[in-house]
Amino acid sequence: MRAPFRICLIGLGEVGEVLADDLGLRGAALSAWDLKFDDPSSQPSAAAAARALRVGRDAAAAVAGSELVISAVTAAETVAAAREAARALPPGAYYLDLNSASPAAKIEAAALVDGHGGRYVEAAVMSPISPRRLAAPILLGGPTARAFLPIAHGLGFTGATLFAEEYGQAAAAKLCRSVVVKGLEALLMESLTAARHHGVEQAVLDSLQGLTGQAGWPELASYMLSRAIRHGARRAEEMKEAVAMIAEAGLLPLMSTACAETQERAARFSALPHEGDLRSLLDAILDGRKGAREKEPSTP
Repeated sequence: MRAPFRICLIGLGEVGEVLADDLGLRGAALSAWDLKFDDPSSQPSAAAAARALRVGRDAAAAVAGSELVISAVTAAETVAAAREAARALPPGAYYLDLNSASPAAKIEAAALVDGHGGRYVEAAVMSPISPRRLAAPILLGGPTARAFLPIAHGLGFTGATLFAEEYGQAAAAKLCRSVVVKGLEALLMESLTAARHHGVEQAVLDSLQGLTGQAGWPELASYMLSRAIRHGARRAEEMKEAVAMIAEAGLLPLMSTACAETQERAARFSALPHEGDLRSLLDAILDGRKGAREKEPSTP
């Protein structure tokens, strides 16, 4: 009988917790590392303790002996995480990079991992991790993605598909999708908070019903705005990666730049309630913005 598959999770945020729970249920031997482990009161520290994960004193200690390392950090930390993990990767170990980083960042991370004898697999998660969890659609890319695919399926990543042999392609597909999805969040944030201020939000929502045939615009808007508030900081980082990707193509990332700024502003309201009906959510955003303006020093 084969010993449990040894997996190290780099990053224990929302995605990392899902991975820890589902891979643990499948009998994997898990270790973890997160920069916030230095703070015993942090959410990642609490998550590791609740799941009795093996926590290394540093990233290298957590990675040592792993057959697979899964990186689920913020987009800005993609290359740094790969650099730290690559130094301790056993020869031939796989490194699955789930981060929403630009093609250039993925290519740089791949060079670090492959240069230390690991096998880098680019991955792009093409939907929220919930509700499908491990079965969420994931595009795999890179020269070793084909060999890794049956391992991924065996671990429960049943939504994983082979996308490209070349690094950077999966990242480009993910971020081009994000321009639309995160951009729609930003547009709804700007449109509906202004509409609520003027008391015309229902007329705007009613008019949207006939725009695409999409039913349930109030529910969709509430979902998207709550996601922006809850995950704005992470989404802003992702959109900054989209800005870099678009600029690399020689295009002007006007919409993505504005979207990144809007998502960054949304993160300032993360302490507000993100649940409930759309009207209450819009009121909370407007009140939060009013409070933020009152705290700002007046211009002499």
